[in-house]
Amino acid sequence: MELKEMVREKYGQAALRINAGGSSCCGASAALDGCCDPITLNLYDVAQTGELPQEAVFASLGCGNPTALAELKPGETVLDLGSGGGVDVLLSAQRVGPSGKAYGLDMTDEMLVLARENQCKAGAENVEFLKGEIENIPLPDNSVDVIISNCVINLSGDKDHVLGEAFRVLKPGGRFAVSDVVTHGEVPAEVRQNMRLWVGCIAGALQDYQYVSKLAKAGFEDIDIEPTRIYDIEDARTFLTGQAVDVDAIAPQVQGKFMSAFIRATKPPTGCCA
Repeated sequence: MELKEMVREKYGQAALRINAGGSSCCGASAALDGCCDPITLNLYDVAQTGELPQEAVFASLGCGNPTALAELKPGETVLDLGSGGGVDVLLSAQRVGPSGKAYGLDMTDEMLVLARENQCKAGAENVEFLKGEIENIPLPDNSVDVIISNCVINLSGDKDHVLGEAFRVLKPGGRFAVSDVVTHGEVPAEVRQNMRLWVGCIAGALQDYQYVSKLAKAGFEDIDIEPTRIYDIEDARTFLTGQAVDVDAIAPQVQGKFMSAFIRATKPPTGCCA
């Protein structure tokens, strides 16, 4: 099974579990089900999510809280790449207000059904969920003020195309503001080659300098990577256990090398690059 289909299957199953009254087993409710993932745990303040549908919060499969750091303004148009159950779209819609618009883009039918149900429950009229892939965004050029994403870009096998598409749909002066998993230093090939860890936001993570290079290549400027959570050896054991790798041998080698980060960049005001 190719990577894209593995991602689609995993996130589709997570949506079905939530619709059946369970949790994503990776998101905000993971602790309730005994499957705590150090990447996705405790990302949102209750004050932020208290008015949102519980299903939207439980469907969080991210590694950060991009809406808390993106400095969204009333009237802006926001696009969430890989919107899942819609929690970041609904939070964005609150911040941009009735004069703004929040789009969510996802390729998984089950997640889109869940997200639209959450939109109805929240009564969010300035929200629209689109079906599509982040490598081919179904929006016109220069149409979005801010792009957010939450631990999704690392799942793509063609990150250059994703970042190029992000640059295309942003308005001149638009902002790229995503949470993602990145690495600092070399990661064992055994981890990189494990497809199940790709689906779990690990093996597909770029090195920090690679992320900067790819953003610059796409045309972005003012690029910054801000670590928000660095994973220690016990975190490494948690996400490596059961993944067909030698945990005792590899965990010390990935100690402190994986981190969640907030990644910022800007499209030049002229919309051009050198």
